[in-house]
Amino acid sequence: MKAARYYDNHDIRIEDIPEQKLEPGTVRIDVAWCGICGTDLHEYLDGPIFCPPKGHPHPISGEESPVTLGHEFSGVISEVGEGVDDLKVGDHVVVEPYIVGDDVYTGPESKDYHLSKDMNFIGLAGRGGGLSENIVVRRRWVHKIDSKLPLDEAALIEPLSVAYHAVERSGAKEGQTALVGGAGPIGLLTATVLHALGLKVYISELSPLRRQKALDAGVVDEAFNPAEVDVVEEVRKRTDGKGADVAFECTSVQVVFDTLMDAVRPTGVIVVVSIWGRKAQFDMHKLVMKELDVRGTIGYVNTHPKTIALVESGKVDLKPFITKKIALEHLVDEGFDTLINHNETAVKILVSPSGKGLDEK
Repeated sequence: MKAARYYDNHDIRIEDIPEQKLEPGTVRIDVAWCGICGTDLHEYLDGPIFCPPKGHPHPISGEESPVTLGHEFSGVISEVGEGVDDLKVGDHVVVEPYIVGDDVYTGPESKDYHLSKDMNFIGLAGRGGGLSENIVVRRRWVHKIDSKLPLDEAALIEPLSVAYHAVERSGAKEGQTALVGGAGPIGLLTATVLHALGLKVYISELSPLRRQKALDAGVVDEAFNPAEVDVVEEVRKRTDGKGADVAFECTSVQVVFDTLMDAVRPTGVIVVVSIWGRKAQFDMHKLVMKELDVRGTIGYVNTHPKTIALVESGKVDLKPFITKKIALEHLVDEGFDTLINHNETAVKILVSPSGKGLDEK
């Protein structure tokens, strides 16, 4: 089967590789669509980061580069392994792409399996990936979806689950006011979850194209250009001088974080969603004097079922965020190149490993 294989930074190859073996307790999924994530771009530009380098196998998967990429994907079950009796061939599914130790509890009450030692991701540290024609995944990480939900939109459930977990971490409630810093893919999806849960949502973004995308998708009440207006004052005007109840940092840019510190009300909550590659400056005095909560968030934990239910309820429309569909052979020249050099023009680029669906509008 065809697969996108990560060898090293700036070295991704489309190769023909053997299919994975179907084991007891697993299912084989024919991949319909796989999204390109910012993490994939970081591996390409600066890696290996999550991908285990050649000669350094991952302690859980036991694999080393080259590994198959892709962790945001949807598909259809084509084979069911021994011991799996609640899924069947033909079921539409998405994957919660974790690699965690066999000794880690991942049951429905767990709130921390995503923080376990040596945690990594399918499609980064081994065990196949969504940028291949099919993949074998353990039953625990496979989530069935309604067959009425288009599979291209379903490929966005994984990043939407990141946003859902971030919103959960904030404690945001219906009727509150939220400010999102940054209208990239995760910022837009965070705004989407907030809007669906009944909050008033504002977003701050320099790019006019991204601001317009947020408005066109109907997931924000207003989109501010921080180069033209004082975002803090605009938020205060709309909250009777109090400030936002919750805020989400989705850029890893210092000035954005500083803006959120000023824009939230006393006792407000700031959730840092983006991955920072350097230390940030932090106004500890402001944190104390406003009694702010600043919280980190990473991935998701038992979040997929709630995220799927939100999408299937019709409260979330993921179609506006799909900006391009490409064949696996054009992963780098049409996918990575666009997202690295023309990122304002795209939100989510989907790849069809089989080539199916590319002619559909």
